[in-house]
Amino acid sequence: MQIKIYYEDTDVGGVVYHSNYLNFCERARSEAFFKRGMTPVLDDGHFVARKVEADYFLPAKLGDTLHVETKLLDMRGASFKLEQIIYKDDKKIFSLIITLAYITFEGIPQKINVKTKALILSLFE
Repeated sequence: MQIKIYYEDTDVGGVVYHSNYLNFCERARSEAFFKRGMTPVLDDGHFVARKVEADYFLPAKLGDTLHVETKLLDMRGASFKLEQIIYKDDKKIFSLIITLAYITFEGIPQKINVKTKALILSLFE
């Protein structure tokens, strides 16, 4: 997914706020569902961030075009782990490893069913 950096994404010096990289990764995950005509909110639940590890390597600036790549690292009973890397041109500027837990609409962790597991594998592998 490509992301253009706008003024709203930056500080007064034109450098992207650190928290916006997390937003960019969230948009890329959501876009994977949208491309299938779906949303990340499924029939019996949705995913929430359980753990996040972020590394910042180089800054993005006003006017830059970034590219987000997402890859499945691990699938467990009630969660899965993704690696997301943001590039500017061919340079890695940010990486994220995120564990997403599958929960009911009441906020209770639940096992990822076979249909949802197949969906996740098709979206991110």
